[in-house]
Amino acid sequence: MTVLLLALVLDLIVGEPPNRWHPVAWAGGTLAAGRRALAGAARPALVLGGALLVLIVAALAAGAVLLAERLLEPWPLARVVVDACLLKAALSVRALFEAVLRVRAALTRGDLPGARASLGADLVSRPTDQLSAELAGSAAVESLAENLTDSLIAPLLFFAVGGVAAAWAYRVVNTADAMIGYRAGELEYLGKAAARLDDALNWVPARLGAWAIVAGAAIAGGSARGAWRALGRDAGRTASPNAGRTMAAMAGALGVTLTKPGHYTLGEGMAPDPPTIGRACRIAAAALAVVIVLALPVVRVLR
Repeated sequence: MTVLLLALVLDLIVGEPPNRWHPVAWAGGTLAAGRRALAGAARPALVLGGALLVLIVAALAAGAVLLAERLLEPWPLARVVVDACLLKAALSVRALFEAVLRVRAALTRGDLPGARASLGADLVSRPTDQLSAELAGSAAVESLAENLTDSLIAPLLFFAVGGVAAAWAYRVVNTADAMIGYRAGELEYLGKAAARLDDALNWVPARLGAWAIVAGAAIAGGSARGAWRALGRDAGRTASPNAGRTMAAMAGALGVTLTKPGHYTLGEGMAPDPPTIGRACRIAAAALAVVIVLALPVVRVLR
C-alpha cells in the first residue's frame, strides 16, 4: 500500500523522467532493436519472432524488478523507495492529463495547428494535420478515455495482483502493441502476438475502467445514466475489443459524440468543446480515484 501511494505521489509531483532515464524508453529501444533484426523475414518467422521478442523483453523487465527487490531485501526502506520509483515509471497520470489539457488550452485560444501538434506528439498515432477543431477535441477525449486503461488502471491492477514485476510485464506488452501492433506491411505479422496479448491483458482493466467512469461521472457531475447507456449500446463499435468500453462510457458521461472518421462513432450529441474536455478530465480523475480506493484493499490482502 505504501509503494502504491508513494508511486502515485511521485508521478503527480515529478512527472515523466527524460527518455534516457526512463525504463519504458529502454524497453522501447530493445523492442525497436528486435524489430530491426527481424525486418525482411518470412511471415512465419515474423509471427514467431514477434511473439518471442515480446515475451523475452517482458520477462527481462519483470526479472530485473525481481532481482532488484531480492538484492534490496536487507534494506526494507530502500526496497520500498525503489519499488515505488519503478511502479511510478510503469504508469502515467500527470503526463496523460497534462497532454490532454494542452490540447484543450490550444483549442481555447483558437490555435488549431497547436492542438493538432499536441495530439500528434503526445496522444494519438492517427494523422492530425487535417483534423477540425471538433475532431481534435474528440481525439483528445478518446485518448484520455482509452489511456485511462492502458496508462493507469491496467498497471495498477497488475501491481495489485502480482506486484511491481507484473506491472512491468504488462507495460512491456502494452508498449510493444503501441510500437508494432498494427495491420500494416510486416507489422501485421510481427506485431500479431503483441496485439493479441495486449487485448487479453486489457480485457478486465478496460471493463473495470468503463465501470469506474460510470462511477466517476456520478461523482464529478457527469451523467452516470448516460455513461451506462452508451457503454451498453456503443462499446462494441470499435475494432478493439477493449478501447470502445471506456470511450463509449466517457461519451455517454459527457453527452457528446466521439468520432474517428471511417472507424467509429460513439455516443450522441455535439462534439467535445474545450469546457467539455475539462469535464472529461474531472470524470477521469474521479474514475481513477475509484479504482485506487478499490485497489488498496486488494493490495493489502494479496501482497
